[in-house]
Amino acid sequence: MTKNFLLLLICLSALTYALALHPSSNGGLVRIGLKKKQLDPTSINAARHAKKLGRYADGLENLPRNLDSSDVDIVSLKNYMDAQYFGEIGIGSPPQNFTVIFDTGSSNLWVPSVKCYFSISCYFHSKFKADLSSTYTKIGNSCNIHYGSGSISGFFGQDNIQVGNLVIKDQVFIEATREGSLSFLLAKFDGILGLGFQEISVGNVVPFWYNMVRQGLVNDAVFSFWLNRDPEAEEGGEIVFGGVNDRRFKGKHTYVPITKKGYWQFELGDFLIGNNSTGFCENGCAAIVDSGTSLLAGPTTVVTQINHAIGAEGVVSMECKVVVSQYGELIWKLLTAGVRPDKVCSQIGLCFFNGDQKVSANIETVVEKQSSEESLSGESTVLCAACEMAVVWIRNQLRLNKTKDVVFHYVSELCESMPASRAGESVIDCGSLASLPNVSFVIGSKAFILTPEQDSGRYFHGSVSHSV
Repeated sequence: MTKNFLLLLICLSALTYALALHPSSNGGLVRIGLKKKQLDPTSINAARHAKKLGRYADGLENLPRNLDSSDVDIVSLKNYMDAQYFGEIGIGSPPQNFTVIFDTGSSNLWVPSVKCYFSISCYFHSKFKADLSSTYTKIGNSCNIHYGSGSISGFFGQDNIQVGNLVIKDQVFIEATREGSLSFLLAKFDGILGLGFQEISVGNVVPFWYNMVRQGLVNDAVFSFWLNRDPEAEEGGEIVFGGVNDRRFKGKHTYVPITKKGYWQFELGDFLIGNNSTGFCENGCAAIVDSGTSLLAGPTTVVTQINHAIGAEGVVSMECKVVVSQYGELIWKLLTAGVRPDKVCSQIGLCFFNGDQKVSANIETVVEKQSSEESLSGESTVLCAACEMAVVWIRNQLRLNKTKDVVFHYVSELCESMPASRAGESVIDCGSLASLPNVSFVIGSKAFILTPEQDSGRYFHGSVSHSV
């Protein structure tokens, strides 16, 4: 089957990553006051657009937990409608302040440059003025970064970065001279501070947190997030460098190994709607935890099942209809005869390979996936993808001992619940919350459950995107 990925939003508790910290003053605690923003129609529209900005440990006993020590540093985060969580950093000497997303889904730091003349969004955000910093060094090499809904371009510079009480010296960052997306115009943040690995860093720049380690600013290689989903709360959240704030959670954390450096990537055991598996992660799925987006992104096979289960509006896929009407009976016969699901579509002749194409070891962003697909034959690729989806859906129903008529009625309905477009939105009626199923992610053999109340308005409303 096609390569797949599932991208998970950090949304319920503090999650800990292998990272860096620094001894700081005042008992190791640094708190930055939160600014409350009144919601209005413009702000709500801004949040809807900004939510599209996406793409795509070791033992607990060794973690530092005493936040009164000098080994930890806390930066408070602002919560904007549970769609954006951002905090403040300083660049240069003296520090010029910027609000940034602390993004585990990327590895570069960028802020708007004073030389950004031709992008409207730069006029609505703070801009870095290199001439005002005594520690600035110009590098000048040009670069660009592509996100799911836009891109930025600019050039590299080098300066000191202040985060809380930490000062990272000679950090290379991007001075953005062009911001090519409406998302950046409407966003409440100025830039992005990447917390991913160097393997995905544009220009192979050494990430911010690597330099924290190399400059001897750390005692323990850990950082953690607490995100407060209540938009009315005084505190929006916090990022803790050096440990976890045990006042922010109950119980124990779940730890899983990083399977590939680049993103914070791990193996997802299963993905369930209600108590039933979607069937897509049967052999495990590559998944990433991304603090820079409010989206749940995944393959169309899974997103379509979510749409159907929650009554979300979708569009009719004629390719899906064609496959079900012309090849549905044959798919049924092959599956009931014991043919391996990953060989069904190639035996029918809709896919020109023999064997499972599903790869759990790698992650592709929506942009990367779209580029690779455009190089393939259009019609054959679409019919192959539709066939693979039908196989997964029919097999799931067979496991539930459904009759053939029930199965094909269900699959036909799924063909009418397809996501509207690549990286498009799906909208549900919040009046139907009481009848909606839970959605569960199995991570490290533990099921993390999202109830309809937790999902409503934040998770599925305008927050389901897909990659075929």
